[in-house]
Amino acid sequence: MFGNRFRQSFSAIDNGAIGSMVKLDKERDLATAGRSCRLCIFARRAVLLLAALILLLAVVEVNAQEASLVRVDDVKSQPLTQTVPVIGRLVARRTGNVAARIAAPVDEMLVEVGDRVEEGQVIAILNAETFKADLALAGSEYQEALAEKQTFAAETELARTELNRQIGLRTSTAFSQARFEDAEQKVAVAAAKVKRAEANILIKKSAMARKRLDVQYASVKAPYGGVIVQRFTENGSYVRSGDPLVRMISDQNLEIEADVPSKRIAGLAPKRVVDFVLDDGTRHKAAVRAVLPSENPLTRTRAVRFVPTFSKVNRALAEGQSVTVAVPVGIPRDVVTVHKDAVVRRQGKDIVFVVKDGIAMIREIIIGESVGGRFEVVKGLKPGEIVVTRGNERLLPRAKVRVEKGSS
Repeated sequence: MFGNRFRQSFSAIDNGAIGSMVKLDKERDLATAGRSCRLCIFARRAVLLLAALILLLAVVEVNAQEASLVRVDDVKSQPLTQTVPVIGRLVARRTGNVAARIAAPVDEMLVEVGDRVEEGQVIAILNAETFKADLALAGSEYQEALAEKQTFAAETELARTELNRQIGLRTSTAFSQARFEDAEQKVAVAAAKVKRAEANILIKKSAMARKRLDVQYASVKAPYGGVIVQRFTENGSYVRSGDPLVRMISDQNLEIEADVPSKRIAGLAPKRVVDFVLDDGTRHKAAVRAVLPSENPLTRTRAVRFVPTFSKVNRALAEGQSVTVAVPVGIPRDVVTVHKDAVVRRQGKDIVFVVKDGIAMIREIIIGESVGGRFEVVKGLKPGEIVVTRGNERLLPRAKVRVEKGSS
């Protein structure tokens, strides 16, 4: 009985252990199958990635073998004409006050502010009665000097006659040496009086001419054509010699003055022609007349005078009117230039693709000043070479290219 129970217990334990072992085997098989599945998935993905890489390399190889369509342009040698704008202004070459030349009351002012006058036109009349009287007096003194000269000339002639008489008596007993010497002395004195009279005539003539100028100066005339911009006196006022009557500007004789940076002066040789634009938008030409030898220590600029040549303007010009002068950046020189679209920036360097025999060769260059739509090439290119200007962003070194028709 005890043996049966033992066999039953042993059988139960044996069955339970076997069941547990079977269960463990199943779980182990499932885990192994899961790992195998994941390995399979990973392998498939690796195969797909490798196939894609091979396909990409094949596409690149095919593209490399095909010639790319590009647009090109020539490398050129041209004069460097880059300019910088400098603000200037119109200045009148002739402007200033018109002053009285004599001291006198003002009889009449003949102009108003804003009037345009021509050269020689009378702009004011001063009272000249006193000067006319002085002129008449000077004329009388001049006539007196002439008469005095005639008197001394007659005395001289009389003295010479007496001297000739004494010379004729030399062989006579009536000859007197003392009278002869007195006659000679009288001739010399009379001749000296004539010379003094001639000098006095010149003095009186000069005085009369000066008085005549005073009378003429009573009519104040415009020294040049222009516009009256200010009046300093009125009718009835008394002016002294040198006092201003009006201020005028010659608006038909204008120049341009611009304060140019001293580092740009080298490009402004005398007679150099530059462009300038008025504030109405019209464009004109001007030639350098002079660079003033004085520099502003605060702005480091020098005043430059230009002689403008005006074409058509939309309004009247005025002194102080603003203009914009295109000042050259330096001395004109020929430079090698390349189109701006040809320059590509890669890895901090400026490069271009030079086309030769259908192959795009990469080349590093050094660029300088900007010249319109082009760059100055300091180093790396020669005039006549052909560079790619469109399609160069995707090009590889030594790539085959086809030049677009109409480009060069």
